[in-house]
Amino acid sequence: MAAPVNAAELLQQALSSNIIPNQEFLLQGSILDSAAENLLHRLRGLCDNVDASPETFSDIEMCFSLKLPTEKTPVMTVRVRRAQDVDAPLQLRYIGQPELGDRTRPTLVRSSLDIACTPHVIDFLTEMGFRLDFEYSTKGYMFRKGRMKITVSKIVKNMTDPISQSYLVELSVLAPKGQDAIAEDMRIFAEQLKPLVQLEKIDYKRFAQMP
Repeated sequence: MAAPVNAAELLQQALSSNIIPNQEFLLQGSILDSAAENLLHRLRGLCDNVDASPETFSDIEMCFSLKLPTEKTPVMTVRVRRAQDVDAPLQLRYIGQPELGDRTRPTLVRSSLDIACTPHVIDFLTEMGFRLDFEYSTKGYMFRKGRMKITVSKIVKNMTDPISQSYLVELSVLAPKGQDAIAEDMRIFAEQLKPLVQLEKIDYKRFAQMP
């Protein structure tokens, strides 16, 4: 008789074998609405499926945090993303703090886990003690270049009305640990988008220290 499968052991084996994409490499920038069309045209030429129109998306993202009665800062924060334009599973996402590591590394690197879920995940998080901090809606375009994902998006209210006159541009890759070479590939790709947009690794600690 076969031994019962232990899910925790299987997960640990997968993590040890570096087959789970649990790291996110990230570069970010912004571009004014007036220059967005030129950037989209450049991306259509550089990315996969050149002849196809860019993929659009419209999502709602909810941020939940878990706090202890004796602590002011959350012990854990997770995000739940729900697509508004297609029938797709909800995405539960954990994002860790950026790694300090090598300052010469061309991209920001942080722990990241994405899991497809049913709509009941919100009830599950609430029962676990998580509370909704905020939510927002985003609309934009998504491109692929190999493993790289490029999004050009903006936050909107009432699902249609933009709240700014600029787009957030993000270049990201989800990969297992030990694949740091992808950061150099991202740097080279980002260079091809200049001078339309300057993609860089953002130091979030600077914002936390601002008065």
